[in-house]
Amino acid sequence: MSTDELRINIEKALDEIRPFLQNDGGDISLVSIEDDKLVKVQLEGACTSCSVNQMTLKSGVEMTIKKYAPQIEKVINIS
Repeated sequence: MSTDELRINIEKALDEIRPFLQNDGGDISLVSIEDDKLVKVQLEGACTSCSVNQMTLKSGVEMTIKKYAPQIEKVINIS
């Protein structure tokens, strides 16, 4: 999978997650993909102060991204 294909797949995953975050007044954006293994995202709006955002990141965001791009090993939020 090329870097462009990887980015497209990760954006598809984020598009799948985004409506749930927006329902709670938040959002998410892709910051970078490093070594085709690490994805950096930025949680926005209500998601930045949400007490469950780490759980959302691991169980929701990371799981969905891995569904679209299995080679991704980790997703982290940068603030």
